[in-house]
Amino acid sequence: MGVIELHGLRKEYRRIRGGRTVAVDGLDLEVPDGGVFGFLGPNGAGKTTTIRCVLGLVRPNAGSLTLLGADVSSGLAGVIGKVGSIVEQPALFPRFTGRRNLQILGRIHRVGRSTIDGVLERVRLSERADDAVRTYSLGMKQRLGIAAALLKDPSVLLLDEPANGLDPAGIVEVRELIRSLGAEGRTVFVSSHILSEVQQTADQVAIIARGRLVKAGPVNEVLAAGRARGLVVKLADLHAGARVLADAQIPAIVSGDTLSVDLPPDQAERVTRVLAARDLYLSELRADEIDLETVFLELTKDEGLGP
Repeated sequence: MGVIELHGLRKEYRRIRGGRTVAVDGLDLEVPDGGVFGFLGPNGAGKTTTIRCVLGLVRPNAGSLTLLGADVSSGLAGVIGKVGSIVEQPALFPRFTGRRNLQILGRIHRVGRSTIDGVLERVRLSERADDAVRTYSLGMKQRLGIAAALLKDPSVLLLDEPANGLDPAGIVEVRELIRSLGAEGRTVFVSSHILSEVQQTADQVAIIARGRLVKAGPVNEVLAAGRARGLVVKLADLHAGARVLADAQIPAIVSGDTLSVDLPPDQAERVTRVLAARDLYLSELRADEIDLETVFLELTKDEGLGP
């Protein structure tokens, strides 16, 4: 059984001028125990609505949903103490210090000073804990929000777009924190529209579009659902290299300042041998890795769900 399980989840919203908008459309999903699970899709795909349903903040129109084995519609109170979350932006008091913000929340969860000091250290904010939150960078505010979510020492964390709006340094800070939390054995469910970022963080991913599941599984398996991997070759005379490879029945085309070779990476030695036999020597040879963005565009196009 998954930590989070959704079966046929559907959520509609009424429009002010009549009619309905379908935010989640029959979503089936199973999130395994432990590690980082990336929940991917463009803005408006239904990610935040799904998280709100999981946390019991909105009621779905149809389908079933369990969290840590409990039916969310009837048994959420029994498991919510093991769950930490940030939905959209963390709610913080900007004029209070980071420590004071956590102390206020700590009273609700009945945690003491040592726990607060521990989570501040965990998110690397100890040195700035007594500064006003309004002086924090966006990345620091996100880390403080994650610290607040960690006060209960949860086994499950749900983080809605934690890297949204951050500069590159802030993204790296949050990425490293999320990876380390997943490595501790927690289940970290991270929604994002920044596919390349989640690729560097997640163990498992699910891609959704228009409220429907497109693909789910381990990152490597989802990547394999895209175009076949090939090789990228650099050498001084690209056109000569392309001709030599073509003569050897190896498809290759000039692509910018490289050759794109249609062979799997385990046949790289063949490319090297063919070119060297004609006195053409490589300056670079690497696998043409697929990224999640490419796979996402291909999968959503195939399903008729693309923008």
